[in-house]
Amino acid sequence: MAISGVGQSYYQNNVATTKSTKSVNSTEETGNTKELSEAEEMAIFKKEFYAEIDKIPRNRTITNVAINISEEAFKNMKDDPEYREKILSALKRDLTSSFAPLEASMVLTVGATAKDYRGDSWSGVNNQSEFFARSQNSFYKKTSNKKDRQKELLEEYLEKRAQVKKQQQEMLNEKIAKQEQERSRLLRSWNNERLLSKASNAYEANAMTEAVTDSAFSLG
Repeated sequence: MAISGVGQSYYQNNVATTKSTKSVNSTEETGNTKELSEAEEMAIFKKEFYAEIDKIPRNRTITNVAINISEEAFKNMKDDPEYREKILSALKRDLTSSFAPLEASMVLTVGATAKDYRGDSWSGVNNQSEFFARSQNSFYKKTSNKKDRQKELLEEYLEKRAQVKKQQQEMLNEKIAKQEQERSRLLRSWNNERLLSKASNAYEANAMTEAVTDSAFSLG
């Protein structure tokens, strides 16, 4: 059926408006979907990259290791497979390197470019405070099971020491209580003896007085 005149003009305008509205809505929906898709893709990329790092055999001289990766570095690695491989190669090199003396702690930092990549390490169990301070929010972090066991042993030791200290305090309190009881008993005994002595002295004085009185009457 043909549409002419005013009806045709209204129809054309209405169709154009409808198409325009649909186009805008379609663009918005596509934008939202694309944004969500990028977030999901990045999450998947990070998970896969973590798995790749976890496959790298760590040298036995490395006690603790952490890897800090910026969001810009993740984006660049995701967009540039060559940069991703370059970073993985650097991580493999450093994670498999030997350190002397043993028990080294390492923090690797991955930035937006290869020039931003750096590694810091500390040797000995007594120099690890810097490592733990700089690895609090690391993307990847592994610590030695030996250290975890040492922590468990320390907690067990502290718990046993607390129990021994509690038992010693209880024994001391019991000893003090017995000493206090004995002191109270001796004090009561001393008071009783003093009272008895006073009573005995009073009795003897009274008896002597009566004896003197009786003697006076007899002489009279």
